[in-house]
Amino acid sequence: MIVAGSLLEIASLRSAFLSGVISAADLLDRVLARIAHSDDPAIWISRSSENSVRARARELDAEVAADPNAIARLPLFGIPFAVKDNIDVAGMPTTAGCPAFAYIPAETAPVVARLLAAGAVLLGKTNLDQFATGLVGTRSPYGVPRNPFDARFIPGGSSSGSAVAVATGLVSFALGTDTAGSGRIPAAFNNLVGLKPTSGLLSTRGIVPACRSLDCVSIFALSVQDASSVFDVAAFFDPDDPLARAPDAAVAARFGSRFRFGVPRWPDLEFFGDTEAAALFGAAVGTLEKAGGSRVDVSFAPFRDAGRLLYEGPWIAERLHATQALLSENPEAVLPVTRDIIEAARNYSALDVYRAQYELAALRRAADGEFRAVDVLLLPTAGTIYQTAAVAAEPLRLNANLGLYTSFVNLLDLAAIALPAGFGASGLPFGISLIAQAHRDSALLDLGMRFQEIVGLPLGAARDLALPNFCAMH
Repeated sequence: MIVAGSLLEIASLRSAFLSGVISAADLLDRVLARIAHSDDPAIWISRSSENSVRARARELDAEVAADPNAIARLPLFGIPFAVKDNIDVAGMPTTAGCPAFAYIPAETAPVVARLLAAGAVLLGKTNLDQFATGLVGTRSPYGVPRNPFDARFIPGGSSSGSAVAVATGLVSFALGTDTAGSGRIPAAFNNLVGLKPTSGLLSTRGIVPACRSLDCVSIFALSVQDASSVFDVAAFFDPDDPLARAPDAAVAARFGSRFRFGVPRWPDLEFFGDTEAAALFGAAVGTLEKAGGSRVDVSFAPFRDAGRLLYEGPWIAERLHATQALLSENPEAVLPVTRDIIEAARNYSALDVYRAQYELAALRRAADGEFRAVDVLLLPTAGTIYQTAAVAAEPLRLNANLGLYTSFVNLLDLAAIALPAGFGASGLPFGISLIAQAHRDSALLDLGMRFQEIVGLPLGAARDLALPNFCAMH
């Protein structure tokens, strides 16, 4: 059974709302108090005003007074959430982690608008690796959100603030973005679920692009059930998003009680000397077998080689496309490590792009061949975690190490879910990822629930917050 580490799980809150134990106004007052007690200012880049949050809560409670079915009608009634600050919210600055880039959008991104229409309450916009370029969570002029398990270690990026906000119990869920693992690495380092859906199922309109052809909106939540609830609301076909896709019902079936899961042959697995991570991954293999899976050894080579193309190939030019005006006019406004990564795009030609596309096509065919033998892949989300000081000393190599098991997912058009899978002796969390072919999102969520039910881990890190009066609502 899942052990709650926070009282902000969506399912628990809905039960409390429906039974009349708490109102939206009561909950949001308590959430605002928790945020006031938080001592990590680097989580947020901008906050919704307390007056607007309270007004929104009163409006929701007024709806219930007028219509007792309002809570049942609004699947995210009163649920507090945050969004990564490369996602537009009307009237709030979008910075993408760069003050000189900031603008105030007139319209809210459709994916956020759907959550608001379902009753969710926006608490603010969260910190990120600048221009969503990084997996470390340390590349921001707004500071580094603290890893809630050990402040010496990185929080993971690029969606660092979104993950820490959920893990520390400041919101129930948060949106991130995922181009190379930015919606999964922070989940692993913060004991969270991180859903990277099939590309195009969640609209990316109103989002500052990193690599537009690969970008996905991701969901951070305490439990798979919560992630599924948010996904059900957020997913829709946006005809005004040229990269949007409709669900493919022909491949959407869930995995059965018996299924096959692929694990790289042991020589292909890399934990960068982290023996605790290796042992925890071995335990996760056993857990998936308990869930009904049969292990199948697969070749990791096509996935590994595809992942290398993301930063070692011409796809980096998509990052330049989004930032070229700022880099031309004010290059010093961009952090040196971010600027160096993006400027490397100038080294590639159109010929390089086509060569890389042909190489990726061959790798995709090889990856499809591995999937013919399995229903889902089981991988570490990250082979290890690094201290902030180590990342500062070797920012590019260590960032690349973190992307070993994540970067290929977007290039190969796969869906993935990151799941908490245990703690090392140091107290740091470890996570695994389940990866499947596009449009198997429901199957991944279902299997993720089965996995999470078996491991029975505490959720997030909010149990470490000393706010006993918050528990009075339960």
